[in-house]
Amino acid sequence: MSACGVIMLGFAGTELPEWVAARLRGGVGGVCLFGDNIESPAQVRALTADIRQANPHAVIAIDEEGGDVTRLYYATGSPYPGNAILGRIDDEAYTASVAESVGHELRSVGVNLTFAPDIDINSNPDNPVIGVRSFGSTPELVARHAAAWVRGLQSTGVAASVKHFPGHGDTAQDSHLALPVVDRSRVELEARELVPFAAAVAAGTASIMTSHILLPQLDADAPATLSPRILQGLLRDEFGFDGLIVSDALDMKGASEQIGIPEAAVRAIIAGCDLLCIGPANTDEQIGEIEAAIDAAVTEGRISPSRMRDAADRVLALARSYPAEAQRGPHDGPQCDLDRTIAAFDVRTGTRPGPTATIVALETPTNIAVGAAPWGLPAHVRVSEGDRLPDVAGQLVVIGRDNHRHGWVRDLIDEARATSSDVVVVDMGWPSDDRAYADVATFGASRHVGDALAKWWAQE
Repeated sequence: MSACGVIMLGFAGTELPEWVAARLRGGVGGVCLFGDNIESPAQVRALTADIRQANPHAVIAIDEEGGDVTRLYYATGSPYPGNAILGRIDDEAYTASVAESVGHELRSVGVNLTFAPDIDINSNPDNPVIGVRSFGSTPELVARHAAAWVRGLQSTGVAASVKHFPGHGDTAQDSHLALPVVDRSRVELEARELVPFAAAVAAGTASIMTSHILLPQLDADAPATLSPRILQGLLRDEFGFDGLIVSDALDMKGASEQIGIPEAAVRAIIAGCDLLCIGPANTDEQIGEIEAAIDAAVTEGRISPSRMRDAADRVLALARSYPAEAQRGPHDGPQCDLDRTIAAFDVRTGTRPGPTATIVALETPTNIAVGAAPWGLPAHVRVSEGDRLPDVAGQLVVIGRDNHRHGWVRDLIDEARATSSDVVVVDMGWPSDDRAYADVATFGASRHVGDALAKWWAQE
């Protein structure tokens, strides 16, 4: 059986390249759309129609979480609040309704799988890659909202792929850039990281995405994506999950820095992944190298034909269960409540922005998942590392994300507070537990949250 049916590739541009169309006609299992592939709903509908024409059974996936990580609104910022705010509101019906709205939008443009919700427990406030993508820091809360989001989304005919199994919340490194280690026992994992995944499986999630993290007390030799003990042993045999297992992007350093993408693809299939996610920065030749490596592994006996057949069958089963034909129902678009988002803010007692405040946005590097999507609200000045804060006569409002994690941000805020009594610090990321650098914590930076912050400002 050919390797092409288990590959999900990405590409550059807003139109389907001929080399991708040719691979789809040859049976490539899926395509993942990224922010740079998206210009408008009409353009995405045309693009997905071209994909379906080349392969009617292709999985058409996207990384749309409905918050800071957005692809549909990569150019403008998301009109959704994001998971951390939904967890703080803690209304499962509202969470399900937000997910349903995301699903209707995806279905209307011909997407049938989204890599969401993120159900990692953000137990480490210094986590550089999860943060506000998480519903919260406790397993029970995350589990409830994971199940609600899955049910809401899948009610629209779009498949969920919960992530990042078996849990990326307790890390201090970004697996795009390194191999994080979670040195937890099986007992500890069962009490925390695994709880939301069990809830998502019980809710019927169609798919689960793996994480490129090393859990030495489960498997000291391979990250989860490449570990038969974790994927086949834990997820399949013990959890009883029978849906589609998707690898996180294999071009991430946590998966392939040491062994290369083709070998990572081989090991992921052996471990139990059914669909291999490859990022957008690849070529026809590189995809060919991945296919050749998998085919060689089958010939050499490293991958059994039955494993290949099982993986390809699961990809096809998801595509048939969630057809990608664009459908428009009686949906009016996002209907997210600004007042409920405002109520989820954590505001230090006595903090009141003034009517003539100077707003300064602190531009810190984002993780690759968030990318360059617009965030926050309009600022008078944007400051990067090495810059100084402006001298202002009135109130200074400093807005950043994860302020406590960046030394230069802490230094600027400390300096501003030392020289003025009228400084308000806003953190639109996940703040430290002591809120030392967050007079106002919004727990999200999407366009919706920026609008909510502006409304709160006007109310004050």
